[in-house]
Amino acid sequence: MNRSVDRVRDVLTELVKAALVSEDRLSLAFRNEAVVGLAALRDAPPDPDGLRMDGAWTLAVRAAEAPEFQPMEGRINLTLPQQSPLTLDALLAPDFDVDAAVERIRKAASTG
Repeated sequence: MNRSVDRVRDVLTELVKAALVSEDRLSLAFRNEAVVGLAALRDAPPDPDGLRMDGAWTLAVRAAEAPEFQPMEGRINLTLPQQSPLTLDALLAPDFDVDAAVERIRKAASTG
């Protein structure tokens, strides 16, 4: 895997975890991690030609749904979409709203 995919996956993972957890304190911690990752992405943007956003999204969902995180999940039973609800351009935008992104992920999911 390339470094660009890893970096984007890491940010998306934090956003997904923030959407999945039921405890507000944990959700805030995941959001803060996403903010740090987003700043790093903006400082050194990944090459869009070397990045498949849906691939990074799939890896992020797998990471966020790892068994060690499942006890923290509980806001709702989510089935996350196969396609990323966020674009690379959106992530790199200076006015990217982490809270709105977490809500968008929640809304993009179907409930079980």
